[in-house]
Formats: sequence, C-alpha cells, structure tokens
Amino acid sequence: MTDSQKNARFALAVLFGVNMMNFFDRQVAGALAEPIRLEFGLSDTQLGVVNTVFVLVYAFAGVPLGRLTDSWLRTRLIAIGVTVWSVFTAASGLAKTYTAFLITRIGVGVGEASCAPASQSLIGDLYPPHRRARAMGLFMLGLPLGLFGAYMLSGIIGERWGWRAAFLVACVPGLILAGLVLLIREPARGASESRTAVQPQSGQSQSDQSPYLSLMKIPTLWWIVLSGMLFNFNSYAVNIFQSPFLQRFHEVGLREASNISAVSLGLAGVFGLMFGGWMGDRMHAKRENGRLTLAAICLLLAAPCVFMALQQPKGSVGAFALLMGMSTALTFAYYSTVYSAIQDVVGPHLRGTAVSLYFFAMYVLGGAFGSMAMGALSDFFAHEQMIAAGATEMAPAFKAAGLHSAMHVMPVLMLLCSGSLFGAARTVESDIRKQREQGAVATASV
Repeated sequence: MTDSQKNARFALAVLFGVNMMNFFDRQVAGALAEPIRLEFGLSDTQLGVVNTVFVLVYAFAGVPLGRLTDSWLRTRLIAIGVTVWSVFTAASGLAKTYTAFLITRIGVGVGEASCAPASQSLIGDLYPPHRRARAMGLFMLGLPLGLFGAYMLSGIIGERWGWRAAFLVACVPGLILAGLVLLIREPARGASESRTAVQPQSGQSQSDQSPYLSLMKIPTLWWIVLSGMLFNFNSYAVNIFQSPFLQRFHEVGLREASNISAVSLGLAGVFGLMFGGWMGDRMHAKRENGRLTLAAICLLLAAPCVFMALQQPKGSVGAFALLMGMSTALTFAYYSTVYSAIQDVVGPHLRGTAVSLYFFAMYVLGGAFGSMAMGALSDFFAHEQMIAAGATEMAPAFKAAGLHSAMHVMPVLMLLCSGSLFGAARTVESDIRKQREQGAVATASV
C-alpha cells in the first residue's frame, strides 16, 4: 500500500468520525426535544425555531466557508470548525433560558458549516471517480451512526441525569477529533482526476470567471438543489418531531422513544448508505445517470412506507418502527448517490463552492423551514382538535393528534423529491460530457 493510499484511508476514517460527531451534536437537541420543550414551556412552533435558527446560521456561514475551502488548507478549516461546535454544544447544556439556548445553537451552526464542503472536497481529491461513491458512502455513514448515538445515548443520559448532561458529554469526542484532523496530509486539488478533468472549465483561469455563474449553467445541479430542499424539509422535520410524536401519540417514555428513533432513524440508515454506495457505483459503471436513477427509485418507494407507518394505531410502536426503518434505509441511499453526482458534474476547483451552494439552498429553503413548518402545522391541527372537542384549554391528547396530522405531509414531499431526482437523471449524462469537453479544451490551451 502506497503512502497516498494510507493517507486516504486514514483521512476517510477521521472524516467519518468528524461527520458522525457533526450529526451527533446536531441531533442531541432533537433527541431531547420533549423535555427541553417542557422545561422552557415552548409551543411546537418554538421548538421548531430552535432548529430553524441553527440551520439558517449553518447555511449562511457555509457559503463563505465553502469559498474558503477552495483556497485554504481544508484540514485546518475542519479542525477549527470541530472545536467551535464542540464548545458550543457543551454551552447548550448550560443555557438557563430559551434565548440563551438559541444563541448556543447559533455557535454550533457556525462550527458545523465548515465540515461538509471541506470534507467532501478532500474526499473528491483523495479518491478517483470510480471509487468516489463508495468512499462518500463510508463518510456519510457518520450521519446515521451519529443519529443513532445521539438518540440512544441522549435517551439514557437524559432519563438518568437530565437533558443538560447529554450536551456536556457530547462535546468531548469532537475535541479529540479536531487534533486528529491536523494529522491528515492535504492532497493536491484534483489529485484523483485525469489531467483533462483538473483544469478550470471553459479554458479560463479560475479567477477569470464567476464560480457561481459557472455552476448556474449546470442543469443537473438545479435539479439536485431542488431535491435537496425537499429532502431536507422532511429530514429535519422527522428528526426533531419523531421522538415527541412517539411520546405523545404512542405514549412511551423518553428512553423508549429515543431507542426506537435510534434504530429507525439512525441504524436503518447504515444499510441505505452502504447499499447506495455499492449499487450507485455499479449502476454508474453501466450508465452515468445510474446514481441519480437509484436515488429517485428509493425515494419513490420510501413514501408509502412513511404513510403506512403513520396509519398504525396507538401502541403499535413495533410496526411503526419497522416501517419508518424501511423508509430510512431507502432514503439514505440519497446521500451516497446524490453527493457523488455533484462531484461528477462539477470540476475539482469548484467542488467546495458547489457543495456550499447546494447546502445553502437545501438548508435555508428546506431544513430551516421543515421543523418550523411541522411545528406550526402541529400547533394548528392541535388547536383545531381543541375547538372540535369544545374545549377551552390545550390538553396532551390534542397535542398528540395535532402532531400526528402534521406528519402526513412527509410522504407527499418524498414523492416530489423523487420527481426532481428523475429530472436530474435526465440531464446528468449531458452535463458530465460537457464537463469533460471543457476540461479537454482547457488542457489544449495550456
């Protein structure tokens, strides 16, 4: 094994750990949403705003950090980001008011915004195209395992020592990983590409053209951005509200709700990512639109699973967990296929910018409003239930029914997401061909 191969494996292992803690620290608030809501006396809309504030900061900070990814040492950027979000995660557990808690989540958002653009750019330079989806799939395993750990450990710690202790414990692994990131050797940009693919597009130097204008000329990227908005709307809504839903509608305790969510939202995603990376590479080898076609089919199949999960009667937590787990396994193929497709249609010198713009759109227009909209719908339907019952005060039964009704928006959005991915599958082959041709023109002009 060569030194470059050893560095690539070490880097992928460390970046996996960073990504796992990225989602672990992010999801602790969702795992403990119900006790946090009760302590601060929040409505579901206010509970959703906690996530909205985090996501908006994450998205807006991600754009300049994405540009910095394309011009500065990526390992240093990641190490600083991990340190920042770990410290603010601990601060979340010390917050005494709702406002203070929101401020700490802002700090977490700024730190975490550095992770995805820099990490994915590194992976794009460490692994060649034919191995990229598998490497990206392994990197993205940090997402479901981070969710699994956040739900499982937060439920145990929260039930025994209170929700604040979980935030304090969550900061420690990130500080260790920040030091390990600095041991990764920074690869040259475009190191894993053929020479024709490494050059900036259209024969111009990187500084002669607007990177944003170049990216806007890629139709596949537009479809992928739309899919990301719809996908993230759903993801953030379910990550915040599934545990409260289980506690209210199915009347289970915090630890049981956390365990069910850990398996159905976290562990089940591992299979989807592994399947997506493996099958995505196989389908890509046969047709260049194979990855996106696979993602579209998986989202199409996931929608009825969620719908059937929501039809389960009170107390049927086993059937609910099974159906939600099937949906999660299918939807997580999105990450290892769509993220790799971005690398396929964008040149090496613009990948950090492309990922940051994609994240900006999917988080601002999708994730930021997913949890808040779900919370607002839940409050609306709960109020309607209260009026229909002729009551004058909100009762737990109305809150449970309201959230149950609101969650029915999820399968509809999954179908729309599938449609956008089929649209991307129609244009991706043409965009890959254009990217290669532009690289060839740039090489000929050198």
